[in-house]
Amino acid sequence: MTAVVLATASAAVYGMADFFGGLASKRSPVYAVVAISQIAGVALLVALIPFLPGSFSPAALAWGALAGLAGGGGLVIFYRALASGVMSVVAPTTAIASAAIPVVYGLITGERPKPLALLGIALAILAVALISREPGGGGRVTLAPVLAALAAGAGFGGFFILLKVAPADAGLWPLLGARFSSIALVVTIALVTARSLRPGAGSLRVIASAGVLDMGANIFYLLAVQQGGLLSLIAVLASLYPASTLLLARYILGERLRLMQMGGVALALGAVGLIAAA
Repeated sequence: MTAVVLATASAAVYGMADFFGGLASKRSPVYAVVAISQIAGVALLVALIPFLPGSFSPAALAWGALAGLAGGGGLVIFYRALASGVMSVVAPTTAIASAAIPVVYGLITGERPKPLALLGIALAILAVALISREPGGGGRVTLAPVLAALAAGAGFGGFFILLKVAPADAGLWPLLGARFSSIALVVTIALVTARSLRPGAGSLRVIASAGVLDMGANIFYLLAVQQGGLLSLIAVLASLYPASTLLLARYILGERLRLMQMGGVALALGAVGLIAAA
């Protein structure tokens, strides 16, 4: 039960981080938002490591570094897919892949959730698809952006899997390895492609907030999997983060929710309840 609560908290905070990241991206270049927010997250991580100690090991950093490369690479591919493809296809395809891949991995490696939890997993994946769906999907869809969206989802799903594979007694050390590798990847790509890393005027505080929240969500997720929770349950719960982003946009920015999105939020709540009850 503790793992379920932590994973649900992770989803809520991931959604908050995405909300602030979206606000920051309206004022600053995307690569600046990603790089600076991740650096801000390191500050929180370093402050918390003494209070949530674990066993330091090269393996913990190595698995974390691989997770960071997967997540950072997925993020870069995701933004490129959004730029070149139909958002109404790219966003839900990425979301479904990022939720489904850890589930498949967990089942292949021997996890056997109870039937009620399996129903919750199915509802959660459907909820993510509905919530992430954007209007205006009538344009012509080519194969390339769909494949890119699947690759981005694989990167995000790989991030969840690799953190689970890291030593269970490692504490927060895998996240340190993940953050350093993802920062190095994003900064390198920005420099090679001549993308700006300079934040827009007045946006630094919002960017830092996004980074701190993102790291907080990572910590909740890592603690959930270290509690012994099934990856097939924890990862799919963490993938419900678009619901949180959507609700913040509704109540803070006044954006209207479409019927499909409201149905997705309802399914997400039902999925959490089923998994918690299993």
